[in-house]
Amino acid sequence: MPSLFDPIQLGAIAAPNRILMAPLTRGRATREAVPTAMMTEYYTQRASAGLIISEATGISREGLGWPFAPGLWTDEQVEAWKPVTDSVHAAGGRIIVQMWHMGRQVHSSVIGGQPVSSSATATAGQAHTFEGKQDFETARPLALDEIPRLLADYELATKNALRAGFDGVQIHGANGYLVDQFLRDNANFRDDVYGGSIENRIRLMREITERVAGVAGADRTSIRLSPNGDSQGVDDSNPKALFVAAAKALDEIGIAFLELREPGPNGTFGRTDVPKLSPEIREVFSNPLVVNSDYRSAEEAQAAIDSGVADAVAFGRTFISNPDLPERLRTGAALAVDNPRTWYSQGPEGYIDYPALETAEA
Repeated sequence: MPSLFDPIQLGAIAAPNRILMAPLTRGRATREAVPTAMMTEYYTQRASAGLIISEATGISREGLGWPFAPGLWTDEQVEAWKPVTDSVHAAGGRIIVQMWHMGRQVHSSVIGGQPVSSSATATAGQAHTFEGKQDFETARPLALDEIPRLLADYELATKNALRAGFDGVQIHGANGYLVDQFLRDNANFRDDVYGGSIENRIRLMREITERVAGVAGADRTSIRLSPNGDSQGVDDSNPKALFVAAAKALDEIGIAFLELREPGPNGTFGRTDVPKLSPEIREVFSNPLVVNSDYRSAEEAQAAIDSGVADAVAFGRTFISNPDLPERLRTGAALAVDNPRTWYSQGPEGYIDYPALETAEA
């Protein structure tokens, strides 16, 4: 059975260990979604990960409603990402970008128009905006003649990711965002080819993945799904059937790896009413399967690999406060604790000021 510290081939990417850095929204870009110099230092500090999956990065202004999150739809954004990827590579690391369309999880004050989704629905609660939290708004359904434009946005973002020097891309298909809103039958009430049956509801995910893989190559394409739920009120009446079908479709495309966000009973955004579906997905997905959500120790992660379900583990919060996490896990060193108040605070505090083990010990 492989060790957490053994190398793994993730499509075209040779990862030196099976400790991946999960995508983590941090809010350190500019108001125009342009990466900053501070982000170069942040990612470089974490280059010892087997693979860095970047924070969720908008494919378009329509799709990016999180204040101070980065984007990949303008030349300025592409140029600002280049120092990040160059520095990570110089430090011996590998980094892919997670491409994000938030769907209805945005506010018009940020994107400059009405949110879009699979159907005319709204999320309960409030959206993050530049002016603080505001009530979510009702989204308008994407029209059939808009789907080609959406696919073109994903294609452009993929081309821009490669121009920016990323080693590959990940499609954000989880956590109640646009792709998830098309997948789930409590958010998708369409009566066209993108709604109704499971086959129809996975259609947009398949088309996006095929378009992205056509640009980056399937061996540099991955996707994140959240089969046992999320914190955004997006559910399904039969998640097992839905996500097994989705995994089969992704397996047919031949993507490099599939990442599953599966919160447990004590997760950061945990829920317990839907069991983890990774064992069933493992049966139909033949390439590497990566599991994620609130893993905090080498023992927990190794147990997931030893079970035969997972090939690698993506760590989230622990990478915030432990930039050299693989070494800490390897040596059994104590893990520093992060401060949630600094997750999205724009400054260096809680971002680039967590010391590596050698500095901390000194």
